[in-house]
Amino acid sequence: MSKQTLSFQAEVAQLLHLVTHSLYSNQEIFLRELISNASDACDKLRFEALNNNALYEDAPNLEVRVAFDQAAKTLTITDNGIGMSQQEAIDHLGTIAKSGTKDFMGKLSGDQKQDAQLIGQFGVGFYSGFIVADKITVESRRAGLPADQGVRWVSGGTGDFEVEAINRAARGTSIILHLRDDAEEYLNAWKLKSVIAKYSDHISLPILMEKEEWKDGELINPSDENGGRQPGGMVKTGEWETINKASALWTRPKKDITEEQYAEFYKAISHDHEAPLTWAHNRVEGNTEYTQLLYIPAKAPFDLWNRDKKAGVKLYVKRVFIMDDAEALMPTYLRFVKGVIDSADLPLNVSRELLQESRDVRAIREGSTKRVLSMLEDLAKHDKHDTAANAEGVTDVVDADDKAKEGKYTAFYSEFGSVLKEGLGEDFGNRERLAKLLRFASTASDAVTVGFADYKARMKEGQEAIYYITADTLAAAKNSPQLEVFKKKGIEVLLMTDRVDEWALNYLQDFDGTPLQSVAKGAVDLGKLQDEAEKKAAEEAAEAFKPVLAKLKEALKDKAEDVRVTTRLVDSPACLVVQDDGMSNQLARLLKQAGQQAPQSKPVLEVNAEHALVKKLDGSVHFHDLAHILFDQALLAEGGLPEDPAAYVKRVNALLA
Repeated sequence: MSKQTLSFQAEVAQLLHLVTHSLYSNQEIFLRELISNASDACDKLRFEALNNNALYEDAPNLEVRVAFDQAAKTLTITDNGIGMSQQEAIDHLGTIAKSGTKDFMGKLSGDQKQDAQLIGQFGVGFYSGFIVADKITVESRRAGLPADQGVRWVSGGTGDFEVEAINRAARGTSIILHLRDDAEEYLNAWKLKSVIAKYSDHISLPILMEKEEWKDGELINPSDENGGRQPGGMVKTGEWETINKASALWTRPKKDITEEQYAEFYKAISHDHEAPLTWAHNRVEGNTEYTQLLYIPAKAPFDLWNRDKKAGVKLYVKRVFIMDDAEALMPTYLRFVKGVIDSADLPLNVSRELLQESRDVRAIREGSTKRVLSMLEDLAKHDKHDTAANAEGVTDVVDADDKAKEGKYTAFYSEFGSVLKEGLGEDFGNRERLAKLLRFASTASDAVTVGFADYKARMKEGQEAIYYITADTLAAAKNSPQLEVFKKKGIEVLLMTDRVDEWALNYLQDFDGTPLQSVAKGAVDLGKLQDEAEKKAAEEAAEAFKPVLAKLKEALKDKAEDVRVTTRLVDSPACLVVQDDGMSNQLARLLKQAGQQAPQSKPVLEVNAEHALVKKLDGSVHFHDLAHILFDQALLAEGGLPEDPAAYVKRVNALLA
């Protein structure tokens, strides 16, 4: 193939413009990204070579080499991994299909420090080279292709790039950065070694640099020894040395790993710029043997709710990388967990189909799930300043001292609580443990810190249920008319405002033997909390109001399944409820908003017979209009909209006039 010039896709060109105009606040991360890419290329070769050992050619030892040339002002990162063909170079480096750049561009906020950290999350780490380089040359040959099918890719980071065929004896890829004047500090061995030690020390294959030694300057005028000597300097010896530990971090003893090393390893595998909230590192022995290093992030990723995005931990078998995002090893509701699982039992040629069927994989999944839940239980315990003994299995969680854990569970729950609730419907075996980890706001606290156990400890004497209400917002929940009698009697009600709440609670009927009861379902029954005088007064009011109820039922027969007198209202004239086994109005609205079919059902209108507006109904010439206004206002109060807003406004205006 002769040399040809191709254009970047528009989004790639836009990204390159941002990169070259100092998008990054932390310049040195380019080296982390390029070394990570080189390591990935070697992992891919190792995996493909399981079925085709010839791909190793004459170089079975995988490695990454970092070299610099001060005279040419170039920095070169070379790997002997899988390499690229000509078409792969075009696809990987020039188009949106592989880079994920479109999503990247859509997430930029304008905050340079924040935007700087997005690059790894979208697989566009290669472009970080333009932070320090005004031109990048990539030379590569895919393993298994002949030497004359190498490729050279060159770009100045503007609107286009050149591609041409070259002869390349060695498989793998060399990325040659032509450094800008303001990046010459990376032409220094000490600087490069310090950056690699900071970000890439965990890489499990050797990172090599050429040794240097000091050489004294030579005399150019022997008669003038002081003034005629050339300056001394560091000179390369031609020998290469390994500058990282070159052993997988998770295989080392925990006592030999610092918290900073754990944190840097997390950042490398997650492409997150923040340190993790907590982590667990342990070896499991028994019928199934494996090592797990699992992290809980401090912040939710932007695509947490994207069900199409693959998520999961990295799977290794006997330290051989098998796959990213091994979804079978972690349940979906824990998709935020990052880390590594290294199995000693799975076959090296493990496939995705085998992952789904393997008994060993099920054991790893169950063990890892319990480990994550133990980590969360530990955080939750310290969040409440509890001094009880650690929960089972938590004793080897690697973290800072207990004091440092205070407040971490609240931080975790604000980011991932909604996802955790999905486990009620997905993980029957751990449902009780999950229920203890859930937190809500309540009529006693706006903060989302109230657990079911906290609620039970505060229940009134004679109270027989845990009461809750679901709504779109905290304000809508707090001000719902359905709470009025509970507020009057000082009964705490949990306020649930996540979209997933209504669905999740279908799988949780009780907590520790106490039933959960929605205040918006069925007739209110406070049992022992309602005295006989109140019950008698309610019965008398209902009896006296029967003629009006009959007229209301007739007027609203197309809207309401039933109309009845209620004791749950104190200040409001009416509210809507559904039958005990019915779908709540909020869940029905959410389904419709998602484009799904909701069961057709009518709500029940409950009216407060003591309210002045309700009393006006008896004998009013505007009975029909007032009845519909009552219904529509009750619908508005719970976050819904009248079926015919214009008719509602017309009725209200007529009465006001």
